[in-house]
Amino acid sequence: MSDSRKKRSEPTSIGDVLASLLAQKGMSARIAQVGAMDEWPTVVGAQIAAVTQPISMTADGVLWVRVSTAAWMNELSLLAPTLIQRLNTNPDRGPVTQLRFRLGRAAP
Repeated sequence: MSDSRKKRSEPTSIGDVLASLLAQKGMSARIAQVGAMDEWPTVVGAQIAAVTQPISMTADGVLWVRVSTAAWMNELSLLAPTLIQRLNTNPDRGPVTQLRFRLGRAAP
């Protein structure tokens, strides 16, 4: 038997492989930052979540949110500092620096 054969190791999960690849490419922090979009309904509550939809997150921390009416957009503009503070309680990702609102119907 030749020494060129390597001892087989345990299989690596696809999740571990992807996490390693993302970390090598410097994308882990960005993906974690986008997690703020998933947290939106929990942070704002059912009433606001029903009339809003997070649509994008920029690299510098601006979270864009679609809002169903101008009245809600105005209300959320006033609540933005509080919402940003709540979103930023998660230490595992980059901060949300600003909320920007766009008028339009939320997708189902």
